[in-house]
Amino acid sequence: METKRLILRSFSPDDGEGLFEYLSQEETVKFEPYGVFTREQAEKEAVTRAEDPAFWAVCLKDTGKLIGNLYLAEQDFGTWELGYVFHSGYRGKGYATEAAKALIDDLFAQGRGRRVIALCDPLNPDSWRLLERLGMRREGHLLKNIWFDRDDAGRPVWKDTYEYAVLKEEWKTGR
Repeated sequence: METKRLILRSFSPDDGEGLFEYLSQEETVKFEPYGVFTREQAEKEAVTRAEDPAFWAVCLKDTGKLIGNLYLAEQDFGTWELGYVFHSGYRGKGYATEAAKALIDDLFAQGRGRRVIALCDPLNPDSWRLLERLGMRREGHLLKNIWFDRDDAGRPVWKDTYEYAVLKEEWKTGR
């Protein structure tokens, strides 16, 4: 899939180096449910993502450089979940918005979904502002509903989540 500046494609087992470039950045994975990746972990992750059609590699059209990824996976009842992670050096340039818009356009144009949702950390304004630029609506602020880490005593560290969504008919009209 192509946009004005990007190519969205399936991951390749050879994308380990590109994944390592951004998944090894603390700033990039700060709000993700995993820590920074080692080179070896990134190599393994590239192989895993190459076998998972929910992951999309986002590359610059002019150079082919891998700058991030999208995740779009089918859930229950015609709902699809959107996720995204981008190299910190390529943020603030509209790439994530451009890529996500193209992917959602394609999903709805193919008649494959009726609703797209996305979850993000309220402490990550870059993420929720992206969802709002896409025309998604904040449907909820879930309090202490998820955890990824434990404290020194082994107890879960609970985090809040914003939930966003857009319906197919809203997407068509541009909300």
